[in-house]
Amino acid sequence: MNKAFLLFFSLLFSSAFAGYKYEEITIPVSVDPQVGGLCTMPNGNIAACFHRGEVLIYNIKTKTWKKFAEGLHEPLGIVALNDTDFMIMQRPELTLVKDTDNDGVADLYKTFYDGFGMTGNYHEFAFGPTMDKKGNFYIALNIASNGASIRPEIRGEFSEIGLPREQFYTKDWKKKKGAAGRMYSRVPYRGWVLKISPDGEMTPISSGVRSPNGLGIDADGDLFTPDNQGDWLGTSKLHHVKLDRFHGHPASLPWKKDWDGRNPLDVPVDELEKMRTKAAALFPQGILANSPTQPLLIDNDKFGPFKNQMLVGDMNFKRVLRYMKDTVNGTTQGALIPLLDGDPMRIGNNRLTFGKDGSLYVGRTKLSWAGDSGITRVVWDGKVDFDVQGIKLTKTGFKLTFTKPLKSLTAKDFKLVSYHYLYHKSYGSPRKEEKDAKITQISLSADGLSALIHLEKIEEGKVYDFTLDKVKSKDGEALAAQRMCYTLNKKK
Repeated sequence: MNKAFLLFFSLLFSSAFAGYKYEEITIPVSVDPQVGGLCTMPNGNIAACFHRGEVLIYNIKTKTWKKFAEGLHEPLGIVALNDTDFMIMQRPELTLVKDTDNDGVADLYKTFYDGFGMTGNYHEFAFGPTMDKKGNFYIALNIASNGASIRPEIRGEFSEIGLPREQFYTKDWKKKKGAAGRMYSRVPYRGWVLKISPDGEMTPISSGVRSPNGLGIDADGDLFTPDNQGDWLGTSKLHHVKLDRFHGHPASLPWKKDWDGRNPLDVPVDELEKMRTKAAALFPQGILANSPTQPLLIDNDKFGPFKNQMLVGDMNFKRVLRYMKDTVNGTTQGALIPLLDGDPMRIGNNRLTFGKDGSLYVGRTKLSWAGDSGITRVVWDGKVDFDVQGIKLTKTGFKLTFTKPLKSLTAKDFKLVSYHYLYHKSYGSPRKEEKDAKITQISLSADGLSALIHLEKIEEGKVYDFTLDKVKSKDGEALAAQRMCYTLNKKK
């Protein structure tokens, strides 16, 4: 066998074994294939916006591309309103892009909302939109990085708390940048998630995000956004976004309506802790994801037995994860587990959309960080793998359900540890107080599809990290995904 055939055979085998098949979508060579946004149109075609500002439409029947729009500034999200109109989030604004004469090419670019500030800092990305059932749009705004300064020309009101404006672009900026914080929000509404109504009215929803790369709405209508590890984030997070929540990064606080004028860097950590809403899930750094991206609802039963759960991409792993939400006493928490993992997946998994046929399109980017480019279509092969179907907290531990029955389960079949991350201004955090979670009893259901795991002690504010490499189905199959982490914010 030649090397090319061996490579093809290995990819085909891994695809079939994993329960999913993969198809690489060819992108025109004239386009920088870094994907900032993906969406599915009502007619079933796929619209993609690319790093250099083009919007192309992929005809799923002919497998050909047509340019729809161009000249956009770093578009990082797109929503199809119908087969001719799109809402696109580019760096300076949320833009309505329309094809008014139905020739397949956009001829109207209209500012829909641009009421947020800009300083010209390289890290002021703008993410979204996602749209709810009422037609409201949600966008999320990055905060700036002191890895670079700002420009003299800005848009919006400027906050001089802690460092006057002119000192941001003086020659001795490197000496003064610490006064601004590692990441800063000097114009409205950096570090916020905003809602834009169908008539263009803006409502600030929640503050305290650092780098919220994408937004998604789940089966319950709840809004989620990821956040990337950094200062004030011990590890990456998935936030459940609701009105008036503070998610932990203090830079954005001066833009709260009732803020008292203090420098957010001077607010004691214990005061910030009382204000913040803990993340709906943590992505342990180096274990599950290092740079999570767009959440997406699994809205169909054609992509495996996980309908109504959510997917989350990641930039640094060859991976797309599942989020299994568990609402306990009104608190959102739950578990993350890989779904698509390893070859032939690639890194840089930035944007996701489901086609009308239930296949998943994964768009990749790299910008100046680790990543890749291009688009992969992923199709479920109809075979149900042995996998964790779901997990729920009980009063004494956890209930795990599986896609296939187990013959038995003992404490020797898996490892369960707990730990937490520090909430502090430093960049990231090691895992703290990592220890084995003592199991007192395990019981299987009569059909073997669920297991109750009883623990000696349940602690709030912990990640419960399951290593499941020895768990086998009744027929001797190993689990498709063997690492799962449950974020426990509230006990039953």
